[in-house]
Amino acid sequence: MRSLSEIETISKRASRSKGFSWGTSEEVGKCIRLLELFSLPGVKNLSQYLKSYNQNNFKQLKLVAKNNNSDGKYHCPISSGVSFLDQIKKLEKHNTIEFSKIAYPLLFLPFASRASEILGKRIYIKIDEKEFMLNFNQSIFSNYSKNEILENANVISVAFLENTNSFSDSEWNEMTKFENQTFVDESDELKKKSAGAGLTDND
Repeated sequence: MRSLSEIETISKRASRSKGFSWGTSEEVGKCIRLLELFSLPGVKNLSQYLKSYNQNNFKQLKLVAKNNNSDGKYHCPISSGVSFLDQIKKLEKHNTIEFSKIAYPLLFLPFASRASEILGKRIYIKIDEKEFMLNFNQSIFSNYSKNEILENANVISVAFLENTNSFSDSEWNEMTKFENQTFVDESDELKKKSAGAGLTDND
C-alpha cells in the first residue's frame, strides 16, 4: 500500500508536469492526499484528469461568484478549488454558491474540505445527485462510496452551514445533572484512603 506521503509527492509532481505552478501543484498534492485519506479515489481521478488535460480547453476560474455559469466549457476543478479556497472568507457571506459544469468534480472536494476548517463551519456540497458533508477537514460523509472516476458534473451546489448543537437544552441540562453527581462531598474514611493512610510501612 502506498503511503500518504508518496501519494502527495507523486500527485504534486504529476500536476507540475502539466504546467501547473509549483504552488498550485503543492496544493493538488495535499488535496489528493486528503481524498485518499477519506477513502475517495483521488489518484484515479487526478490521473484521468491529467490524461485529458491537453485535449480539453478547461475553463480557468479565477474569481468565484455566487453563481458560476459556464459558456459550454467545463470548469477546471483545480483552478476552481484554488480560487474557492483563496476567496473563502468573502464567499461565506453568500451562504450558498453554485457552479455549472465542473470536470472531475471529486478533485474540487478537498479544497472545500480545507475551507471548512478555515471557516470553522461544516460545508454541504451536492454534485448532481451525490451529497457530501465536509466536517472541518476531519472527515467527509457522503452517499457516494464508489471507487470510480467521476468525469463531469452539471451542477455543484455549495452551502455553508451554521454551527448548531445536535441536542436540546433539556438534554444538556440532564447531562449537567449527571455531571454534578461526580462532585459529592467526600467522607472522612474516603479522604483517609485517598491520602494513602493505612499503608504498611516496610522500613
